[in-house]
Formats: sequence, structure tokens, C-alpha cells
Amino acid sequence: MQNQPSIIDLHLHTTASDGELAPAELVARAAQAGIQVLAVTDHDSTEGLCQARSACDELGLTLIDGVEISSRWNSMDIHVVGLGIKPQDQRFQGHLQSQMARREARARTIAARLDKLGYPGLYEKAAAIAPQNTPARPHFAQVLVEQGICTDRKQAFQRYLAQAKPAYVKTDWPTVPEAVRWIREAGGVAVLAHPGRYKLTRTKLNHLVKDFAESGGQALEVSVATHSPDVVQQLADLTLKFELYASQGSDYHGPSMRWVRLGSMPPLPSRCRPVSLLLEPRS
Repeated sequence: MQNQPSIIDLHLHTTASDGELAPAELVARAAQAGIQVLAVTDHDSTEGLCQARSACDELGLTLIDGVEISSRWNSMDIHVVGLGIKPQDQRFQGHLQSQMARREARARTIAARLDKLGYPGLYEKAAAIAPQNTPARPHFAQVLVEQGICTDRKQAFQRYLAQAKPAYVKTDWPTVPEAVRWIREAGGVAVLAHPGRYKLTRTKLNHLVKDFAESGGQALEVSVATHSPDVVQQLADLTLKFELYASQGSDYHGPSMRWVRLGSMPPLPSRCRPVSLLLEPRS
């Protein structure tokens, strides 16, 4: 990866978690978008990596094995992306199995709350469209739309599934330091995902990044499709302050999220050290 590609996207989702496209289809669309290096980073799952790698090999693209770990920091849900992990690591897969158990418990509680709100039987419908039959919030959102309860996924989150809404369920995720440790023990680079989305004050964001760095975190997602230019510059400054690398990714989930396009994000500021420097092939 010494010669930087024209487009690099290190945060992508497939049907192995809450994405809309199967891994091979995602890779095909990435190639059409001009992406040359990509990372599949499904939530708490590496199930899509094998298919994605086969598709990348056929199309001459470079795949970075990735994952996105759900974690907690000061009672907030925080996501940590792992890049360059070894998906076959058995201890790491054990951690992912524990994450899936947490997801299953959360899904059943979400369904129970929706039932109390007058919408019974949604667990089975959401499970039918979810990978490994373990639905996440986007699957419940899709069902709420299909049942005519909401007009679109955004409304489903705003009314029922977002934090502080009636069907939101706080989950006992591992701490941020635990997530970082899992990723690093699996040979990966720990990246704080989309820091600009957490709706934190500058002071609290500074504390989050400081804690992340002190836990062994190595990079921030500076350039994300939904990050404004001001946020990109703020995060670039934080990478310098805490001696972190900078990552970039669209966080693409599928065509229905029309405001996010594959490979489309602000450029990394030139003062940042790109995370690709940590992903060089090992001799």
C-alpha cells in the first residue's frame, strides 16, 4: 500500500451485519465507484470477509480484513473499527460470539417494547431478514417501514429506535479499552469510528479521544461521509495532539442511505498520518 490509491474506503458494511448488499455485490459496486482499497467492517462479525476477499481477488482490489466492535464509554455507545485483523483468531471469534449473544438479548427486548407499543410479532419478521437471524435496529426499522408503521428508516429511528426513544435498549457492551485490546490481540489496528457523530462537546470529545489513545487506540476516523469540513479539521487536530493516525471511510450501508455514497468522503488533511502506514504488509 505504499502507492496511495485514488480512492480508499475503510468503513463498509454488508448483509453480514446491517448492510443492504451481499459482500460480492458490495465489492462490485466499490469497483464501479473507483475504489481500489476497501475494508469490510461489519458490526461484531467477520462473516462477510471470505466472500468479499474472493470478489476482490477477481476484480483486482485490495481488501483489508475489518470489523466494527460495539463498546461503551461513559454510558454511551461507541464503535471501534478494527483494521487488518486476523479473522481466524479463535480468541477474537470467541469475543464476537459474546457480542452476538448481547445482540440477541437486545433484539428480543426491542421486540418486547415494540409489542407493548402495539406492534406485536416484529421479532420474527426482523429475524427473517437479518444475518444469522439476529436482528439489529436497522432490521426492525425496515420492518416498521414494511408494516406501514413508519414512512422510512429515518422516521423509525426518530420515533422508536434511537437513544432515549421508547424501543431503544441500552446494551452491556464491553468497554472501549476492552474493544481496543480485542482488536490489537487479533493483530489489528484499533480505530475510533466516526467521532464526529457522538454529539459531544469539544471537551468531552477530547476526553474520549484521550481515553481511547491511552487504552492503546491507534487511529481516528477523520474523514467520514457525514463529517462536516469543520469536524474533519477538528479531528485532524486531535490526531496530532494525541499522536494518532487518521482513517477514512464512508460508513456505507446500502443504496437506501442516499446521503452516503461509496468512496465519497472529504479528503484527509495533509497534516494527518494516514492509517495505511500501519497496514503495510509484514515481512
